[in-house]
Amino acid sequence: MWKDIDMGQSRFNDLVSIAEEHDGLLTAEQARQSGFTDSVLARLVQRGRIERASRGVYRLPNFPPGQFSQYREAVLWAKANRGPGEAAISHVSALSLYGISDANPDTIHVTVPRHTRLRRQTPQGVVVHRSDLAESEIALHEGIPLTTVARTVRDLLSSDARIDLVRQAISGARREGFIGEAETKRLRRKVDAHFRELSERTESGD
Repeated sequence: MWKDIDMGQSRFNDLVSIAEEHDGLLTAEQARQSGFTDSVLARLVQRGRIERASRGVYRLPNFPPGQFSQYREAVLWAKANRGPGEAAISHVSALSLYGISDANPDTIHVTVPRHTRLRRQTPQGVVVHRSDLAESEIALHEGIPLTTVARTVRDLLSSDARIDLVRQAISGARREGFIGEAETKRLRRKVDAHFRELSERTESGD
């Protein structure tokens, strides 16, 4: 390993190459795989060449935050320090990331496998859900893993989200081409059935 923190621009560029794919963000594990020890990362932080974004996640300060940086950071945090291989933006945050509703949550929802142990404090503004997502329930948007529209609708209905918001999201997803006509009709039927069930419960006093 390097005896001096000034390992040269070519070595530092290894970190830049990783981070530039993620709005200037990278995990400690990614840095280790490129040959940077934790002590070198700590000294880079001390010298201001990198910044700690959250536990196990670093940011290069010369990269301005992108439109989706907060979502990338949440996923990288969940995956940091040999965390779960699968983590996805979900629930109302997925709607915001897709841009298919008026949802503007002040927290970021991320889903990780049910039995994942995250041995670190959850960052402020991040809500962790635990569920075993199938590969078919995860999509990529702007390079960020997030739940598919169908899975997002399912999660929102399970969490008693506003029905009008879910319906708006389905229409938006169809308009933007994320789902086809058949899927749109199926999801609308699902929402209608959920609404009827809620109405029946209210009438029966449950």
